[in-house]
Amino acid sequence: MALRACGFIVFRRLAVVPPPDNIEYLLLQTSYGEHHWTPPKGHVDPGEEDLITALRETKEEAGLGAEQLQVLDGFVQELRYEVRGRPKEVLYWLAELRDPGTAVTLSDEHQDYRWARVEEACTLAQYKDLQDTLRAAHRHLEADLDKQQ
Repeated sequence: MALRACGFIVFRRLAVVPPPDNIEYLLLQTSYGEHHWTPPKGHVDPGEEDLITALRETKEEAGLGAEQLQVLDGFVQELRYEVRGRPKEVLYWLAELRDPGTAVTLSDEHQDYRWARVEEACTLAQYKDLQDTLRAAHRHLEADLDKQQ
């Protein structure tokens, strides 16, 4: 059976920059292994619902709780890959940080964080499937912006 993890692609909109260049994505740098960068995510506990896992892990890893996030409808991405020879599935939803000035508080699992525009975020992310997910999230937000205009 595949390991299952869930998380959020957290983004914020900067008021001083015109859209779509005002969107920044949160990436966390792990304090273990290759010190890779990912959005907040973690393993699903037995009996736990996927979206609840994403909320719990984002609170644990970045200090951002449900009250600070607005989960967007219509976006969920599933990544499938292997970790040490075992299959892993990761679900990512898209969530906006309600107040762009809210501080990120890292857990011991991470040593740094960065808010980055989509191309910088993709450079940090390194893995193609995660880069594709970040770009898909950005396209989703651009499409929403087009509908509002």
